[in-house]
Amino acid sequence: MPELPEVETVAADLRPLLIGRRLVAAHLLWPRTLAEPDLPALVAGVVGREIVHVGRRGKYLLIALDSGATLIIHLRMTGQLTVMTVAGPTPDGPHVRAWFDLEGGGRLVFTDARKFGRIWLVDRIERVVGALGPEPLDWTFTPEILAERIGGRRAAIKALLLDQAVIAGVGNIYADEALFLAGIHPLRPGARLSEEEIGRLHGAIRRVLHDSISQRGTLLRDYRPPYGAGGAYRDRLQVYQHTDEPCPRCGAAIQRIRVTQRSTHFCGRCQPLS
Repeated sequence: MPELPEVETVAADLRPLLIGRRLVAAHLLWPRTLAEPDLPALVAGVVGREIVHVGRRGKYLLIALDSGATLIIHLRMTGQLTVMTVAGPTPDGPHVRAWFDLEGGGRLVFTDARKFGRIWLVDRIERVVGALGPEPLDWTFTPEILAERIGGRRAAIKALLLDQAVIAGVGNIYADEALFLAGIHPLRPGARLSEEEIGRLHGAIRRVLHDSISQRGTLLRDYRPPYGAGGAYRDRLQVYQHTDEPCPRCGAAIQRIRVTQRSTHFCGRCQPLS
């Protein structure tokens, strides 16, 4: 599933292609893709509206309109957003689920092989993203805020990092990488982390996310940057999907366990449980 760096890459690619463009039609091929409202209300809400901003909140893509409404798109496992030229009555491709026609030609096309992605049109984004935790790259996200989010929690720190109500945008890849960088075992209870460990983890989270954004995310089977080269952070992954390979620090074999039903990768020597 695309995480914060991948969604940020998509948003950055779409900004110059969409800001200032006006939407002239909306089409839906897979009804469940549209979470809210119904199709007639979606059409009424977007037709004639200008796109004024493209941003992100956690793993959600936000396309703000001049009416004050916002298109919110969650890519889930396999969603992709691209701007295509008009070459026929419908966009090419076997997995097109929805698209929006743009004034002057072109289409914003949503493809989704596994059909898990969702689209909302809302007047207030809090209706969809209001329960998300703080943005880990925001200047207001301090070690003290992280301590507040995980303090007193008995759950494994890996599970807490995956909880979008604790921190927005961190998923399986960057949780594993941040915990390795911080030297913290993924099964350590959040409440047992010291102030010094929380400080290390805070810095590690921000570092891996910034580094991945600079490489346009991590290229995986279900994620490709929409335009140009990218996804090069895959070559910088230290532990994620490196089961049984030598740890880049100490040479011990990278281990894999399951935490909240998610594959979790770590070095038992560099990230001791006790």
